[in-house]
Amino acid sequence: MKTLVVFLLLMNVSQHASAVESYEGDSFILSCQLDTFNLREPSVVWSRSDLSPPTVHQRQLQGDELKDQNQRYSGRTSMKTDALDTGDLSLTLTNLQLSDSATYTCSVRNFGRELSRSDVQLQVKERFPSWAKALLVLLILLVVSGGLLIHFRHYFMSVPWVGVDSGVESVQLICKTIVCLPKDAKVEWMDEDDRKVHVYENGSDQTEEQHQRYTDRTKMRRNLLEPGDLTV
Repeated sequence: MKTLVVFLLLMNVSQHASAVESYEGDSFILSCQLDTFNLREPSVVWSRSDLSPPTVHQRQLQGDELKDQNQRYSGRTSMKTDALDTGDLSLTLTNLQLSDSATYTCSVRNFGRELSRSDVQLQVKERFPSWAKALLVLLILLVVSGGLLIHFRHYFMSVPWVGVDSGVESVQLICKTIVCLPKDAKVEWMDEDDRKVHVYENGSDQTEEQHQRYTDRTKMRRNLLEPGDLTV
């Protein structure tokens, strides 16, 4: 007779296992549907056997009982208020962390004695794996550096276009600098065939270096010590 009683008690403890996945930072519901009808003092305990204390969440007829809750789940767990009436004992976890990956046990108790249980294996994944984060940072750096390169290339190497009618008396070819030049600075104006249009060095024009095509046809302002004007 004693053997039969023990066998019946063991039959009352059922176990179901399932595996689920979610992502870091999300909220997730660990599903658990167990019979709580006709129990006088039912309670449900969600736990992790690898933690100390193991309790993730506990609920009684009077409400949540969280005095023994593991601190890593503080403020991150909740259950429906009518859970023990309906048998829907699902647990909501918020702000999932990688360390939340584990097997969770949902157990129904009556007067402290476990009657049934269900296991849920949760796997929390990185929303952006480490290699993807590194690749994203690299792409951002490439885009930023490429943008800066294009900007400075355009700033320093852009060619202004000046249009004039044939036979006009003169035209100004503008060249700007943002720094003051030293007194011994040498300035050379060249045409597209690399012929020297105008040469200025040591405070005076260097006409002997000028191509004969431009003899007596060019002059340059003398305020080289002031930033911004190398106009010829």
